[in-house]
Amino acid sequence: MTAKRVVVVGASVGGLAALKTLVGSLPPDMDAAVLIVMHIGSWDSVLPQLLQKETALRVADTRDGEAVLPSTVYVAPPDRHMLIHQTRVRLSHGPKENFARPAIDPLFRSAAVEYRSRAIGVVLTGDLDDGAAGLRAITAAGGVAMVQDPADCVAPSMPRSALRATRVDVIAPIGKLGDAIVAAVKAPAPENPTMEHSTDKAALESRIALGLRSEPADLDAIGKRSALTCPECGGILWRLDDGEPLRFRCHTGHAFSELSLAHAQKDGTEDALWASIRRLQERVVLLREALAHSEKHGDGSTAPLRASLQRLESAVSAVRSIAQTAAEID
Repeated sequence: MTAKRVVVVGASVGGLAALKTLVGSLPPDMDAAVLIVMHIGSWDSVLPQLLQKETALRVADTRDGEAVLPSTVYVAPPDRHMLIHQTRVRLSHGPKENFARPAIDPLFRSAAVEYRSRAIGVVLTGDLDDGAAGLRAITAAGGVAMVQDPADCVAPSMPRSALRATRVDVIAPIGKLGDAIVAAVKAPAPENPTMEHSTDKAALESRIALGLRSEPADLDAIGKRSALTCPECGGILWRLDDGEPLRFRCHTGHAFSELSLAHAQKDGTEDALWASIRRLQERVVLLREALAHSEKHGDGSTAPLRASLQRLESAVSAVRSIAQTAAEID
């Protein structure tokens, strides 16, 4: 029988130790499925094997299309989003979210759409804010939200972002979250929870994460076009007006929070400035070669070359100063 409740868990920096502790505290007969996304990118992962050593729950060799079963742990594989669709695990090579695949938000949103008040979302240690918007979708659907106490985290940014994004039912150190999850699984879910807003938007975003085509009209229905461009593909970004965190999407499917977009813009600005410095320095080298050639052959053109060289060297210093200042601005 498919699981009547799901526990969806997101982790990033410091997540391995936290996940080991968490799954190790869950009983083998838990009447819920546990689905885990940890930011592992496209690298080969032994996370399922490591977690299996810590728990009596079955850690599945997660495959696309398998049923969501109770007392089973599913771990998102490298370079694949993991979602729930029609009570089955779906793995997707869909567009990255917050520069991550697998990303936490797609899993959380799909749990909100499929399980509504029977979904339990858990945000663990990690940088930036992946999981915050997804946890808000779970609470909007009447589900339960839990966050690892930021003071207990290697990287507290993800839990803090989740706390800003939505109401949270449990804030606890990792050693106590397992008991809170077990209690939530045993508690009856509301039959008709009060919905803060429709899950239509979450359903559309889940569809995009599954790799299905999205059109500009789809994003016009859930956001407003901005003057910003996607750092992944260069397309127009839509601002999604759905509370915290501030988020953006392009019509090819890439999605960003304000934090992840700002991080990318900072890196892009710094890269562009250092590329400009390199080009200016190459011009300096060329002018020095030309000046040496002129002095050797005495053609009388050294004064203009010296003036140009001095101006370019001043420009290099100015741009270098701008690059260093830009790197210091959060």
